[in-house]
Amino acid sequence: MSELSALNNTYYDISRYGITFAASPRHADGIIVTGPVAINMKHALLKTYYAMAEPRIVIACGTCTYENGVYKDGYSVKESLSEILPVDLFIPGCPPSPQAIIYGLFLLLEKL
Repeated sequence: MSELSALNNTYYDISRYGITFAASPRHADGIIVTGPVAINMKHALLKTYYAMAEPRIVIACGTCTYENGVYKDGYSVKESLSEILPVDLFIPGCPPSPQAIIYGLFLLLEKL
């Protein structure tokens, strides 16, 4: 998702708020899931989720992630993310803009 990549550029620079992306789930506090969870990716998602340290944060980024969106009746998507993992933050949009993602992350930080 290019909107997440845009958060690291000089215009949005999300790292100035202390938010960085980690390459390994062992170094992460949360996971951002984009797009629908296909049947073939469910095992990898659960494996990544349980590799994170407690407490775990799950962020559903986009309507397709939370409710499967236009993929709802697709052959490769049977469950939405909210049925697989406990979602802490839902960022609406298809896809959500970088501003919406930053706003959602700020709301989550206030909640924590």
